[in-house]
Parts: sequence; structure tokens; C-alpha cells
Amino acid sequence: MDRLGIVVPCYNEEEVLAISSESLRGVLDRLVSAGKISNDSFVMFVNDGSRDRTWELIEQEHAAHPGQIFGLKLAGNVGHQFALTAGLLTAGPICDMTVSIDADLQDDVDVIEQMVDKFHEGKDIVYGVRKERKTDTFFKRTTAQGFYRVMDAMGVKTVYNHADFRLMSRRAVEQFAKYPERNLYLRGIVPTLGYETDSVFYDRKERVAGTSKYPLKKMLALAFDGITSFSTKPIQMVMSLGILIMILAVLAGIYAMVSYVTGHVQPGWTSMILSIWFLGGLQLFAIGLIGRYIGKVYVEVKQRPRYNIEKVLTDGESEFKE
Repeated sequence: MDRLGIVVPCYNEEEVLAISSESLRGVLDRLVSAGKISNDSFVMFVNDGSRDRTWELIEQEHAAHPGQIFGLKLAGNVGHQFALTAGLLTAGPICDMTVSIDADLQDDVDVIEQMVDKFHEGKDIVYGVRKERKTDTFFKRTTAQGFYRVMDAMGVKTVYNHADFRLMSRRAVEQFAKYPERNLYLRGIVPTLGYETDSVFYDRKERVAGTSKYPLKKMLALAFDGITSFSTKPIQMVMSLGILIMILAVLAGIYAMVSYVTGHVQPGWTSMILSIWFLGGLQLFAIGLIGRYIGKVYVEVKQRPRYNIEKVLTDGESEFKE
């Protein structure tokens, strides 16, 4: 019988953790009863340096359900992508399949059974994909759709309307472990693994409790990291824009010479100032963009650990690799 591990990254989730634990334990019980997973399957909550009672509650859930609820405590806050990676690489080696899902229960836990069914059909990766975005605000829906279009235009392979709700087989996790980069964007990395994939579709729900840990600022940062981690097209675009401006400058120079010779010289103060501001802004943007890429190289070459594990709560039998 195949063993399932559900990995749940948590940051300040005290308001929803008990509800999430109960819901996910219910999923395990149903799948075990249906004979689809082994009875030693588990949920692993990963505490990403929470400042509230999240870890305390994880310990309580583990004490109450030691065979089903595991815990992984990171030494500090490293961010969602690293926390999720820590959970996958810790639980993956002892599972036949892992499912990653956020603690807020906005992703539909009921489709986990469909994911498991597709795993038994031979799929190594199963994506949880939203059917539609009717519950989103107009701004969020428009920006999200724009994000996927931009990523596609930049050559970054992603799955439309998919976040980090997915199933991965053991060999898919083992292959993912070979990606040592510090600039993590899992939505872009997983599609590059190359194994057979499929998708399940669901309607995203309202958050059960607490507040979103991904405000607009973090979403924009994630989008920019995704683009700059997988594509050099932004630099190529800036270079192309620079060439275009040089051509326009030559044409403007020819126009200025003709105007001077024919005696139709105009003051032109406004156009000169606007040109200076535009070129100055473009130069600063180009320098900043190149600096961002150089900064990413700087982070990678230092080869520092992506996260540090402080404590692991298990059933006492599973051999976890730290």
C-alpha cells in the first residue's frame, strides 16, 4: 500500500491550524478506509518561524495524533517556498507520494483523492488547478491573468491557475532535490522535471480564518523572482529598447541638422528635458535589472543552506533525513 505525506507550510497560522489538522486527518481516514493509501500516512506541518502559537499548536496536535500529525520546525522564517521545500525534502524520501497544500484550506482538500487516483494511474505529478476566479476581485483576477501571460511571454513554463497545490511521486521529489538553487520558484521548477503529469480542477474557497500571508507586495516579488530566475528576456528587452532609442537619437540628430541648415531651429527645451529624464530613467532601470541578476548569482555562489531544521516530530519509526 502506498504511503501519502501531506506537507503544509505554516506561518502565523494559529487561528486555522486546528481546523486544518482536523480536515486533513479526515482526508487520510477516508483514503485509508477506501484502501487507497497505507494507514501510516501522515500530515506534516512545517513551522516557518511563526511568531504566534503555531508551533505550540503543532506540538499539541502531534501529541493528540502521533501517528498522523508530524511537525517540522525551522530555525527561522525563510519564506513559503523554502518552507515548502524543507517539508518536501524531509517527508519525500519516506513517502510514495507527497501532496503540498497551504494551511488556510482555500484549496479543496476533497480533490486530494483524485490526485491519489491519478498517481495510481501512473502520474508522477498532479497539479491542482483552479476552475475559475469568480471569487477574486477584478484587480486580483486581472493581475493574475496578466502574470501568467507575462510568464509565458518570458519563456517560463508554468501551469495556468496553479499555485503550490500538487501531488509529487517519490521519484519526482528525488529529482527536485537535485535542484540546489537558492532563488526558488517551485511553480516554474516542477514543470521542468519532465515526468508524466495531469491536473485536477477545483473551485477555490474563502479562507477559513486568519489573514492572507501573500499580500500584493509579496505576490509582485514572487512574480519578479519567477521571471528573473528562469528567463534572461528582460535584459534582452532592455538591450533592444536601448538599440531602438539609439536609432531614434540618430534620426533626431539628422532632423536637427536639417532644421539648422534650413533655418527652422526651434527652442526645444521641453523635448530636451523629457529626453534626459526618459534616458536617465531607462539607464537606472537597466542598471537595477542587471544588478538584480548579479545579486542572484551572488546568492547562488555562496552556497549557504536554504533553511535550518530545529526540531522534527515523528511517530518514532520513520527515518527522516535532515
